[in-house]
Amino acid sequence: MNIIKNAEDNLLTLTLEGRLDTTTAPEFEKAANEIPEEITELIICAEKLEYVSSAGLRVFLMLQKKMNAQGKMTVKGLTESVREVFDITGFSDILNIE
Repeated sequence: MNIIKNAEDNLLTLTLEGRLDTTTAPEFEKAANEIPEEITELIICAEKLEYVSSAGLRVFLMLQKKMNAQGKMTVKGLTESVREVFDITGFSDILNIE
């Protein structure tokens, strides 16, 4: 999995590419833990995210909690298969998805 970071002022965009599973979730969690406190808006672009496992969902939840304290988080561009996982698990109701 690739994580591309783009920061501009108080906005951070994380673009996820590939599979977010047990093997790659620690890398995503590391990127999440490195988000500075001055970031008030986080956008996660998931157009190239092919798969997400429960380990990846856990990191999304952790990020949402972190950003609730700092500002807001939006997930954009979910593929149909990943959106289905979010819908089935109820994450569509927890996260701001566009």
